[in-house]
Amino acid sequence: MTTTPETPGSGFGSTLTDQRTEEQTDYRYDAGDHEKFSHYAPKDKIMQAMIEGTPVQALCGKLWVPSRDPKRFPVCPVCKDIYENVVQNDDPS
Repeated sequence: MTTTPETPGSGFGSTLTDQRTEEQTDYRYDAGDHEKFSHYAPKDKIMQAMIEGTPVQALCGKLWVPSRDPKRFPVCPVCKDIYENVVQNDDPS
């Protein structure tokens, strides 16, 4: 007696499912005077965003694509406040 291997979906009770997950990112840029400021965000995220051209989220919640020299603008007062009062206080060093 010889047997042949079953192909997917050919046996009783077998089903072939194809599950695909598409990941889609919804970038929503903030409006307002946030463009007048330099924002604080994690350095590695800023570097990645500059290379890939993808948005990064600042401490204040601003979503933007870094593309300009931050030294030319004043620091966002909300980012500065969050950094000084939350981030630095959490740093154990």
